[in-house]
Amino acid sequence: MDSFWENSIVQTAGYYSITVLCIILFLFIFEMVTKYNNWKEIKNGNVSVAMATGGKIFGIANIFRHSILHHDSLFIMIGWGLFGFFLLLTGYFIFEFLTPKFNVDEEIENDNRAVGFLSMVISIGLSYVIGAGIL
Repeated sequence: MDSFWENSIVQTAGYYSITVLCIILFLFIFEMVTKYNNWKEIKNGNVSVAMATGGKIFGIANIFRHSILHHDSLFIMIGWGLFGFFLLLTGYFIFEFLTPKFNVDEEIENDNRAVGFLSMVISIGLSYVIGAGIL
């Protein structure tokens, strides 16, 4: 049975499955902390929400990419992914805090594409910094 779990196809399927489940869970958490409904806004064509959400998805996936590359154990990979997500979420709150002249959530909900783009780039950029720290 050990050789089954060491098979690269089985490992890839496992990493993929766990990562997809974590992305779904983490997007649910992001949905709870934003003041707008991501999927309703995207359905209505809000490009800013789509960019911000896309950046979050990319950021989470990138963190898990680094976690998979640097760890053999599925549980350690998940642990680093959770830690990376926490840091990414913290970055979201810092972005909101550093923009006292406007509310990030309101601007994204109102389809301010500059704010949506900046939110996307922050998520992607921070995911590279977080990923670089995963050892």
